[in-house]
Amino acid sequence: MNIKKLGFGVMRLPLTDPSDTTKIDHEIFCRMADRFIGEGFSYFDTAMPYHGKEFSELAFRECVAKRYPRDKYTITDKLSFSLLQEGDSLEDFFAGQLTRCGVEFFDYYLLHAMNRKYLALADRMGAFEFAARKKAEGKIRHIGFSFHDSAEVLEEILEKHPEMEYVQLQINYADWEDPEVQSRKCYEVCVKYKKPVIVMEPVKGGLLANLPEDAKKLLKEAEPEMSAASWAVRFAASLDNVVMVLSGMSSEEQVEDNISYMKELKPLTESERQVLAQALAAIRAKKSVACTNCRYCVDGCPKQIPIPDYFKLLNGVSQFGDARYPAAKESYLQQAEKSGRASDCIQCGQCETQCPQHLPVIRHLQEAAKMFEG
Repeated sequence: MNIKKLGFGVMRLPLTDPSDTTKIDHEIFCRMADRFIGEGFSYFDTAMPYHGKEFSELAFRECVAKRYPRDKYTITDKLSFSLLQEGDSLEDFFAGQLTRCGVEFFDYYLLHAMNRKYLALADRMGAFEFAARKKAEGKIRHIGFSFHDSAEVLEEILEKHPEMEYVQLQINYADWEDPEVQSRKCYEVCVKYKKPVIVMEPVKGGLLANLPEDAKKLLKEAEPEMSAASWAVRFAASLDNVVMVLSGMSSEEQVEDNISYMKELKPLTESERQVLAQALAAIRAKKSVACTNCRYCVDGCPKQIPIPDYFKLLNGVSQFGDARYPAAKESYLQQAEKSGRASDCIQCGQCETQCPQHLPVIRHLQEAAKMFEG
């Protein structure tokens, strides 16, 4: 992967209607893509579930594939098991992805969000064999998988499927030693099996870009010109076995910020690592919901509750105090008019089975209802 280490995650694009994730602002996305490619970056990452089914892929086609020659970009797509159950649907699913993305082949193709449950499904469907076959046909250049589970499960997959060329992991300084996410342990498994790592969620769904004041102050005192997000992205990019770091960019300002420090990456120094450790201690002192806004919990929710949106509001209040409460409550009430309320939860548990972070979603929804509906 002889390209710059910053990848464009096509999953949190700018919207023309903030309440509807399918309403992507193509004009702004085009400008963002132009700036990104113009500075020598080329890696884009999409999946069918992003921005509602198909809309991320379609936006990539309109704003990148139709506007640039094929050698100016690389594109990763994914086989999403949340949308598939039977092996005989793989061909049509894959063909639809190529059409929606406007390409004849994918540079990289992932088995999406692999865990123990999806491993069993992938084996039953023949998904690993399917990906390898499409690579042999020239429809995929490189195959791998994204992963959300324990280091033990990851080692099981890599032992069983040595044909997988790379692994996409959630890595950030907040999750590096987290006992649930196991970022460091999973990274070390990849090193053991000599599999390069692509990093997702380096800013933990934006949480590490919007820090508590005491944590933010520590970083600003050390590097006044650097954003909080830059510390998080550089942490991931500084790891030796990491070949790409994805950023789900939502604005032109975020593109500019990322370019400013990733065009010529300077790995973290030991003194900077110490500052990050102090900032992390300050963050952990604040109560928050460790939601990354992947939105896997939303699909299939019988009450159509926008769970990550409500958790973001909870985090804003817990991290920034009472000053954020009036705006957070107003935002909650506006969203609740269009979608399910937190108190509408029937505790079916499907959200918790889908959550890569293993969060107690039901309990946090009860907290949101108490805070914003009381």
